[in-house]
Amino acid sequence: MKVTGLALVPPPSAAGLPQVTPELLASVLARYSRSNQGIAAILEKVDLANPDSSIDRILNFVDYGHASIGGLTGGLAVALDDVSMWLAYKIFEIATMADGQESSTRYITMDAANLPAADELGLPADLAPRWRDVMARAFAAYHAEYARLDALAVANPALVRLPPGAKPAVVTRLRKNYALDRARYFIPFATRTNLGLVQTSRMWAATVKHLDSLPHPEARAAARLIRDELLKMSPRLMRHSFAEPSYAAQAAQELATSLTLGRTRLSAAPLADEVWVRVDRATPPFLPENQPIAEALRHRANRYGHQGAATRRMRVSFAWNNMALAELRDLNRHRTGHRFTPLIQAGFYLPPEISPAAHAELLADQLELTRELMARGSPAYVYSLLLGAQTPFEHSTHADKFIYEAELRTGMGAHFRYAEHLSAALREFLKQVPEARDHITEGTAEPE
Repeated sequence: MKVTGLALVPPPSAAGLPQVTPELLASVLARYSRSNQGIAAILEKVDLANPDSSIDRILNFVDYGHASIGGLTGGLAVALDDVSMWLAYKIFEIATMADGQESSTRYITMDAANLPAADELGLPADLAPRWRDVMARAFAAYHAEYARLDALAVANPALVRLPPGAKPAVVTRLRKNYALDRARYFIPFATRTNLGLVQTSRMWAATVKHLDSLPHPEARAAARLIRDELLKMSPRLMRHSFAEPSYAAQAAQELATSLTLGRTRLSAAPLADEVWVRVDRATPPFLPENQPIAEALRHRANRYGHQGAATRRMRVSFAWNNMALAELRDLNRHRTGHRFTPLIQAGFYLPPEISPAAHAELLADQLELTRELMARGSPAYVYSLLLGAQTPFEHSTHADKFIYEAELRTGMGAHFRYAEHLSAALREFLKQVPEARDHITEGTAEPE
């Protein structure tokens, strides 16, 4: 694992503007809120050649808590190389206010050599050989199915939905995406990936504190590396980024819940689709919502258009019983509201183009390895999962954000399984909010 901090350099057009560190920026803005002098007068008192003394002088005057000042640091960028897909998923779950990207499965190495060492993940030493064997066979299944499906698509071009007049390079790309998008369910959740996030010092401190409180060695190692890197950019504010009892207690309880549910529901049989949606339109009697739903939606040119108060005030919770980890990794990145999953294997999804019987021995061995890790109470059970593992997943947010997600995940270029899940949720939403039907664009996941 490698962590790198990225300092933002002002563009040439910003020549002449004060060059400040993240913590100096935060302290100046904190002082600004306690003054009527204006920002120029405050900056005149700052010694840019000796920013540390200026920071200390301001922070000694301003008695704000570290969190409120930490939120003023601007975006601190950090890149994490060679972390497991599980850790990338977990960081996105924790860092709800971050902007970030993760390497696509289309561009990372699909090989057993691209797995962390078993001891880095906290796997019991006696189970490490079994784990390595199952993971290597999972990669082999991925490659075999990818090659088979790619050849099938070459022989039967109609299998791949192509835009009219597609050029040969586009045909090749979409054919390979067709194969990858169906074979990817064999990819181990432990596979190494990369991610980069940008967030304030305040949110980084909370993220690192959370990681440091988890029972997974990989998460705690990441916390140390991220903290060491951010200390270079925000040394005072990152002092508040160590493990804390309330975080550790909740992590322990969530692990216990996952182990209980996981042992009960553990299965390699696919789960039939089931979706749950609840809409809450209630408003205070002294502040009723008077805008028609149509007026909240009809002025948008596309999903990026602004929605009215009627949908922005409407609460929506939606959940699926069978979200495969392959889809969860992306849907988990929709940042607004709260996302929750016990992260278990309650079933295993394979698309219709792949026969489970052809991989019965692998899936049985993977299931038994997961069962053994869960029976031991090991948090490392997450590393025995493949991306086809199905888990319940719940997201609670507001209607404007749900509508955006539904339009995005059924729109052009959307993965076929995203589209199935979001179309089902959208149907349930429209049963409860039928007046929105004519103003929401449900896509058909046409290829880009």
